Amino acid sequence: MKCTNKNKKQTQNSYDAARRRKALRKRRRRQQQVVTILVILILCLTAIGIAYLIHSGSKKDYVIDYETKNYNKSLYKGDTFAKDLCVTSNNVSLEGYSDDASLRAAGLFDIKNNTVLYADNIHTQLYPASTTKVMTAYVALKYGNLDDIVTISENAVNLEADAQVCGFEAGDQVSMYDLMNGLLLYSGNDAALAIAEHVGGSVEAFVQKMNETAASLGMTHTNFVNCCGLDADNHYSCANDIALMSRELTINHPAIFDYTKIWQEDIIHHTARGDSAFTLSNTNHLIKQYPYATGLKTGFTSKAGFCLSATATKDSLSLIAVVMGAASSKERIADVKSMFDWGFANCRVYTDENQDVLPDILVSRGSQSQLSLQYESAFHYLDTQNTSGELEKKLELPDHVEAPIQKGDVIGKAVYTLNSENVGSVNILAADSIPLLTLKDAWVQIVSRFFLNNSNHSSNGEPSVAKNYCSHQYF
Repeated sequence: MKCTNKNKKQTQNSYDAARRRKALRKRRRRQQQVVTILVILILCLTAIGIAYLIHSGSKKDYVIDYETKNYNKSLYKGDTFAKDLCVTSNNVSLEGYSDDASLRAAGLFDIKNNTVLYADNIHTQLYPASTTKVMTAYVALKYGNLDDIVTISENAVNLEADAQVCGFEAGDQVSMYDLMNGLLLYSGNDAALAIAEHVGGSVEAFVQKMNETAASLGMTHTNFVNCCGLDADNHYSCANDIALMSRELTINHPAIFDYTKIWQEDIIHHTARGDSAFTLSNTNHLIKQYPYATGLKTGFTSKAGFCLSATATKDSLSLIAVVMGAASSKERIADVKSMFDWGFANCRVYTDENQDVLPDILVSRGSQSQLSLQYESAFHYLDTQNTSGELEKKLELPDHVEAPIQKGDVIGKAVYTLNSENVGSVNILAADSIPLLTLKDAWVQIVSRFFLNNSNHSSNGEPSVAKNYCSHQYF
């Protein structure tokens, strides 16, 4: 039988196909072997990792455990009672300052740093007169709306003949903004009563809010029975408490200075006879007589004497001066100016807004390997010795922290020194919450670590940055 070229070609094709199938099977077996080895390797690494986690978790580092429980948690973050109080139990004198022996009480306070610079009988309960209206303004701004239009009631204008009033009549339509001007500039009792009735629903309910607010501010030597400051047996305050409410008003409502810095202001009240303008003049003459004055409120009754809670700002230093029981308006101004002059001459404020970026902290046994940090607040230090030198800051942070971590936990602190003397600190807090590491998290971290360790090398054979980073993780 004769063999043709066609048959030879078919035989060769069959041979080539068989050879290709054999090679394909060989490659598949090799791939299966590689996959099997990888799976076995990963399973072994997983088992080792889990065993390590269990083993490391069973080891108790007593130092870390104690610090975690006592320092890295929010044990001290709860708001304590009256945390911002400027309190001293004794009188505080000022070097180089001659006090006025005729005053019943006086005090000088730093607003931002909650520092008592001078104290003379500041806890003695006295009649506060119209410094009461500081609290009236604070409650009005807290619960009221300056855009409201208020109808003046008969009760608001039914006052004694010698009462300080803005001249409103029953039925007048007056904006809350104008009433606040009447309250703070001219110390109008009719303005105070109109505000109280509008914001509180009644004068009695408003006064109750005043006392509740005073208690929340830690004003332990204060009780109000009216919103005007009229003398009453159970209506009293003290220099320290007046400073407290003045501070809260200025810090929480800095727009208050838009009123208290004004020397004169026209207010409009709408009457049945048409619109009527009334010019108000500020009872606080310190505004005209002292270049750094910003407010705040005067007071006078026959029993209280001349009182004044005054605020002033120069550069970065803001002060409150309180006098009670001065013999005249002239004397209260002179006493306040003397205290302000001493404060601005002898005090220096150091401030760090803490805007610099904090480093991340490594986390052990957490679902994330790194923790972001943030400052609790800016730092302010008041130096009363006029010390020269620059403020220095040092961060005190642990090498790592242990999960679980709650957002706001205290992780460390920034410590400030002036001429090598410790002058204060600011807590450094966890910016995020990090729960404990789960089995799923462990698997991801172990696999990721394995592949990074085996793939991230530089050309010279040294570990890359990625591998170096991974090698410092705490699992």
